[in-house]
Amino acid sequence: MRFIKRFYLALILLIMYAPVALLMVFSFNDSKLPIWKGFTLNWYEQMLNDSSIQQAFLYTIMVALSASVIATIIGTFAAIGINQMSGFKKTFMTNITFIPVLSPDIVIGISLMMLFKVIRIPFGLPSLIIAHTTFCIPYVILSIMPKLKQMNYSLYEAALDLGATPWYAFKKVIFPEIMPGVVAGAFIAFTLSIDDFVVSFFNTGAGVDTLPIKIYSMARKGVNPTINAVSTLMFITIITILIINNIRANTNKNKSLPE
Repeated sequence: MRFIKRFYLALILLIMYAPVALLMVFSFNDSKLPIWKGFTLNWYEQMLNDSSIQQAFLYTIMVALSASVIATIIGTFAAIGINQMSGFKKTFMTNITFIPVLSPDIVIGISLMMLFKVIRIPFGLPSLIIAHTTFCIPYVILSIMPKLKQMNYSLYEAALDLGATPWYAFKKVIFPEIMPGVVAGAFIAFTLSIDDFVVSFFNTGAGVDTLPIKIYSMARKGVNPTINAVSTLMFITIITILIINNIRANTNKNKSLPE
């Protein structure tokens, strides 16, 4: 039975990560064809010297940072507001929060595109930031809600009774308690923003390409190993963010355990 479990796990991991591993290997291949010809860093050199890729990288980081910061701020206060509700209102708002998470990306992308057209927001960097912020907020809320449920609100009420203002009590009592959820939500928002293609595709403007859009446009022109190099760096970046987040979460968990 143990062998079957290990074999099943290995098979699942192989199916999931073999294509990514193959892509990473061929990013060092000295040939445009999917046949190994030798090791080279030529494609990474071309990537670093390509001004359009550099511009796409800059836009990707700008959008991801802006969207994650704004979504984290809005999501934090939204989560606190939802947690303070009770009964039908709380259930309704929680379910509303789940809808963007469960909705297909193409639905979110097209609906935001139509909204921007109706209210006449020009397509470009502002529309991208607003779009990314919109679909990141629910993930921030869902990351913070468990921490709010674990918190003892009597500490907040005690701070108010001792003369603290609501903002000071929030800063010194509530925020430190929910900080792990806030940081986790910010990491998730940043990762989702970097990785997004569908919503970005429908809500970008001329000359404003993120890395996923740039990779798509390069792939349409034919086989280009530079795509493998860009995709490899994106994968490594996302994996690094996830590892840092998991290490931070485990560290906080170990600190909270009684000695």
